[in-house]
Amino acid sequence: MLDVTVIEDPEAAAVSLDPIRARLLAELAAGPASATMLAGKVGLPRQKVNYHLKALERHGLVELDGERRKGNVTERVMRATAASYVISPLALAAVQPDPDRFRDQLSARWLLALGARLVRDVGSLITGATKANQRLATYALDGEVRFASAADRAAFIQELTAGVSALIRKYDAGDAEEGRDHRIVVAVHPTLKTPPTPELDQ
Repeated sequence: MLDVTVIEDPEAAAVSLDPIRARLLAELAAGPASATMLAGKVGLPRQKVNYHLKALERHGLVELDGERRKGNVTERVMRATAASYVISPLALAAVQPDPDRFRDQLSARWLLALGARLVRDVGSLITGATKANQRLATYALDGEVRFASAADRAAFIQELTAGVSALIRKYDAGDAEEGRDHRIVVAVHPTLKTPPTPELDQ
């Protein structure tokens, strides 16, 4: 099972967003289960659970873990293909955010567009690397800082911009024929006091 996978296909995204199917995905991410086992957990008839599992399987969100005999019936035991899923902006390709359309370093909506492009690009890179059975070279830094004042935050951003810009100028080899372009995204935003945890309906 993958730790996280990106959903790029619009139909797969629609399937995953159905509340019942999302609940089934969450149950299967916790461990393999049959339709009968899941029916008891989500409060639905086994036949209806089977219907939803087949839809998830068609789009590669769940897969067969094995089969087991229960009386005269052979049960299919399913598992999630990933512990968690992210829907790429490619699923809404016609209306996906374009950070190049409006550049404003102090705009939260521009930051959101950058984040969407990050999900899209890295998701596509992961898909390609997985198919080629290659490792994808990436790096991420995550941290928190408490600013005493808005002035301190502004000073921090000024120093951060100067420092990263200096590194880019130092290491950018635009004329290197064998080189490979890399994108750098640096973001600063307030932390959420309570991360959102939407409940899944049955």
